[in-house]
Amino acid sequence: MKNSAKRKILNGEATVGNWINLPSPSIVEILAGIGMDWLVLDTEHGSYGEEALEGMMRGLRGTDVVPIVRVAETDAALIKKALDRGAYGIICPLVNSAEEARLAVSACKYPPDGVRGVAGTRASDYGGNLVDYFRGWNSEVLVICQVETRTALENVEEIAAVPGVDVLFIGPYDLSANLGVFGDIESRPVQEAIERVLSVAREAGVAVGYYASDEKEARRQLDRGMQFVAVGSDVRFLSVAAAEAYRYIRGGE
Repeated sequence: MKNSAKRKILNGEATVGNWINLPSPSIVEILAGIGMDWLVLDTEHGSYGEEALEGMMRGLRGTDVVPIVRVAETDAALIKKALDRGAYGIICPLVNSAEEARLAVSACKYPPDGVRGVAGTRASDYGGNLVDYFRGWNSEVLVICQVETRTALENVEEIAAVPGVDVLFIGPYDLSANLGVFGDIESRPVQEAIERVLSVAREAGVAVGYYASDEKEARRQLDRGMQFVAVGSDVRFLSVAAAEAYRYIRGGE
């Protein structure tokens, strides 16, 4: 049980991956075969529940791709169920305060560092590896808090200072909406907010993540110092590739 993505981040290295929104183990298998660092199974906006989530986790078995789940909210029960299914990291959306960040960390870790309940689930080989899993878990789980509102920006120093928070993740579209410039990612308010998060994170020794819309933006954010960068989603890959294919067939550029 080694979280290769977390180890890279702690070593100052960059990691890249993709969001998964469609409830398909096959898509997970296909993308994992490319060899990214992680895949985020998005239960906040994705159309799947616990049973489908577990099946998608199985699509990663035997690969080096780290499974991460974005929960619908910072709720200990949702986090516990995602971890029991086999997630090695959790993304909590809309983390607006140090208190919420502490809740995220606590829900992800076993006592004495947290409150995660102990049970023999898929994550510990249905209890067959529970002792070793319990002993090693708290140092392996990746805890990611999303900074995507004005309130979060106001409290970002306190959020970054919470022990156990590994990554501050920037969702640029939510952030732009909250700053009153929806979709204008290059606007001054959004760029200033991003620079603020980067500056605070560097001071606190915390990594920064970002949801990039395409590979060029991902490369730009990696060059900027981001360490946890999404290169879009399964939906985007499918829709963009299909649109480009039909544009070419119909005589477009």
